[in-house]
Amino acid sequence: MAKKLFVGGLSYSTTEDTLRNAFAEIGEVASAAIITDRMTGRSKGFGFIEMVNDADADAAIARLHDQELDGRRLTVNEARPMTERPARNEGGFDRRDQRGGRSW
Repeated sequence: MAKKLFVGGLSYSTTEDTLRNAFAEIGEVASAAIITDRMTGRSKGFGFIEMVNDADADAAIARLHDQELDGRRLTVNEARPMTERPARNEGGFDRRDQRGGRSW
């Protein structure tokens, strides 16, 4: 069964191919994704790797955690499951002034 790993501390110049290749030296990689900002498209400095088997994932954590990739020290650990987040107010602000409760 595949195991998903969190990879933090990525350089903004690191590509998904570079990330995939670093982990592929240890074992078979099912997927690689770098998380980007929706507005700018720039990397947020972290991503996820899915290793095909658990033994390779554990080996990747042991070998790559606190190692350097593209000039930055990586944080590599098992990814935690996503939790539900509360709904966001999509307007950016509501019609009341937040400092004094006044309406516009």
